[in-house]
Order: sequence, then C-alpha cells, then structure tokens
Amino acid sequence: MKMEGGATPNALLGLLSLGPMSGYDIRQLIQRSIGHFWSESYGQIYPGLKRLAAAGLVEKKTERKKGSPDRHVYSLTADGRERLRRWLKLPVEEAVPRNELLLKLFFGGQVSPSVSREHVQAYLESHESKLRAYGAIAKTLRKEETNDPQLPFWLMTLSMGRHNSAAMVKWCKETMAELDRLERRRKGGK
Repeated sequence: MKMEGGATPNALLGLLSLGPMSGYDIRQLIQRSIGHFWSESYGQIYPGLKRLAAAGLVEKKTERKKGSPDRHVYSLTADGRERLRRWLKLPVEEAVPRNELLLKLFFGGQVSPSVSREHVQAYLESHESKLRAYGAIAKTLRKEETNDPQLPFWLMTLSMGRHNSAAMVKWCKETMAELDRLERRRKGGK
C-alpha cells in the first residue's frame, strides 16, 4: 500500500508504532535503530508527519513548556495503526540499489587498478567497522531490551546487516586480490 511520498509515510507510521514522538525524536530514533538500512531526513519527516496528520493517520499534540519552544508530539490513530498493518502485509518492493563503488569498478579499466584497490580497501574498512558496531548493538539490545516483544525482530534486521557486511568483507578481499593481480600484470609482472 503505497502512500503519496514514497515509503516515508510507512516508515513514520512504523516508528510511531513504538510510541508517541516529536519529529526530532523520530530522527534521533532513526539514527539509533533503522539508520543502518533506512534513512529519513528532517526534510522528509516533518512534511510526512503533516500529511499523515491531514489524512487522520496520526494525531498531533502540542506540549508547551515555559521558556522552551512548543514541542509537537505525534501518535498513531487507530486508522494509522490499521494502515501500518495493511502495508506490512504487502509484498516488498525491490529497489535498484545505487552503489558508487560498483559504478567506479565497472569503469575501472580507465584508471590504474591501484585506484580501484584504494576504493575497495576503504569499503572493506567500512564493513569491518560495521561488523564491530553490529556486534556492540546486539549486545546492548540483548542486555537493555530483553523483555521487549520487538527484540527478535530488531535482532533479525541486525543479523541481515551483519551477514551483508561479512559478505562484503569477503568480496572486498577477493576483489583486492584480483586488482593486485591486474596491477602486477600491468607493470609487467606475473
């Protein structure tokens, strides 16, 4: 069930299913949770919340505190929760990923293999770092969210990230070995 604005409204409904939040709270939660595989900017969050409120899928309450700006807190309505449940049951729409590393490798014959190797080395280091981060996140979740019914689902998404990064580490090492072979051949060695 697509809504105007792409997948952003559905992501917002899902995040609000965890509890009432302001746009700022939502952005902070994205960075701590789904930010490893899904991104929403403030420029997407606030207009998305406004559209969801206009559609009756969320309600906005304004909290006023003397000496501070008003805080707008959004929560799901019954219609919003139902809309989220219907969307969750729909088949996943696969998107064509955009990967600048692969684009540069595809045209890598235009430069020395060492240039491509530098890009792959940086990608390797990034995924090794992600693997460490995923391990730390899993440990924290298991310790701090033991009784949360969402925990198994959070760990499943984390597991996919871990498996993806492990596969990328393996791919990077294979690719760098091939690039080293190409560089040696280019320089006249075996």
